[in-house]
Amino acid sequence: MPEYTIVSFNIRGRCEAARMLLADQGLEWKDEFVTNDTWLQGDLKAKAVFGQLPVFKDGGLTLYQSNAILRHLARKHGLYGKELNDQSCIDMMNDGVEDLRIKYLQLIYKNYEEGKDAYIKSLPAEFKYFENVLGQKNYGNGFLVGNEISFADYNLVDLLCNHLVLAPGCLAEFPHLSAYVKRISSRPRIQAFLSSDAHKNRPINGNGKQ
Repeated sequence: MPEYTIVSFNIRGRCEAARMLLADQGLEWKDEFVTNDTWLQGDLKAKAVFGQLPVFKDGGLTLYQSNAILRHLARKHGLYGKELNDQSCIDMMNDGVEDLRIKYLQLIYKNYEEGKDAYIKSLPAEFKYFENVLGQKNYGNGFLVGNEISFADYNLVDLLCNHLVLAPGCLAEFPHLSAYVKRISSRPRIQAFLSSDAHKNRPINGNGKQ
């Protein structure tokens, strides 16, 4: 039996970073997809702590909020740094990823047609922060924090992959970020996950925009 269960809509959304983490760590999970009709019935929403998906189940533990799910998995599987200072820096980097993800989701769900061009033009100002961080790590060949992958790396790579669909050339001016995405995406289990039909057939977002 799979160790974990993810309950979500049948999209990549905020769950794909956790799926990438699980795949890379060789961990099994089960996806349970919720249809819009089922969600609109209201029973699942009423049970959700904050009235939204995803839901993550680990034995008797049920979690909501995608970043809490990532942190739980990171603590459990050694993906949260070895020292307190590293853990704090990983939190900091993940908060930066979350800031960018919120802007991306606001574009996708609220302002896609009118705001897409302006958003793409704003990306260099957003990406430069991550580029600078990576440039200070092992000549651009490291991770966001320390010498080992963390949950924040999975989260950032997932989000950057979404941006490469939105604007395929968006990383052209950022050699460290570009190499970082290629390097992590080429890890054997992640490469297999990204090449799988399950991943490729899932829409990125719930409204069909990407």
